Amino acid sequence: MEENNNQVDLFDKVLNKAKLKQDVYKNTFEAAKLFKEVIVEIIDEFKGKLSPDETRISFEYKDRDAFEMELKFAGDVLIFMMHTNVFEFSRNSDIMRTNYIHEDKKRSYCGMINIYNFLADSFKYNRENDIGYLIGRVFINKENHFYIEGKKELGMIYNNFANNIMTKEAARDIVENAILYTSNFDLLTPPYDEVKEVTVFEIQANIDNIRLKTGKRLGFKFQIDSDNMIG
Repeated sequence: MEENNNQVDLFDKVLNKAKLKQDVYKNTFEAAKLFKEVIVEIIDEFKGKLSPDETRISFEYKDRDAFEMELKFAGDVLIFMMHTNVFEFSRNSDIMRTNYIHEDKKRSYCGMINIYNFLADSFKYNRENDIGYLIGRVFINKENHFYIEGKKELGMIYNNFANNIMTKEAARDIVENAILYTSNFDLLTPPYDEVKEVTVFEIQANIDNIRLKTGKRLGFKFQIDSDNMIG
């Protein structure tokens, strides 16, 4: 009888954890769909504001797949990428010390949507060695509450896990602030010593596949706004 009780207890634990992760996944997937929806709207609005002589400035949306979308504006690309797995915050995270999590530890299980910034030319010219940067990641839990870990505009606007609920308005605010951060995140010339040498092979290679990397902070420590990282 004791063995059967242990089996039932084990089954219940596995089942409850599976249900929890399914709920988190569903909310995260719905959030990804909201991001797609607001990105399309923003692109249409941007295009509507262009004057005839500004049409050379591109605003484009690409639906890469069910979990990934691309927003191109001017010389930048933002890629929103949903991870298909469910995560829990580290025990050392400040999130785990909040009353919101203490009241229900299951709230700490989250889906994740990463936001990356690349140069548009990196894709246009197939520069496979160019560098992109993770500028933020959105965590969504079973209650559809969310928390953002990120740079400046992203990390500072939505860091109250207990009160932030993922809605279309919230998704739009996140996208707009990602665009704002990216627009202010300029391409800097790399340190001279990082690029002063080049091989004959690299010069003779097709320019599209050249090994020399390009990135907004390539050669720098990328700690300029690290004080604004959350987590």
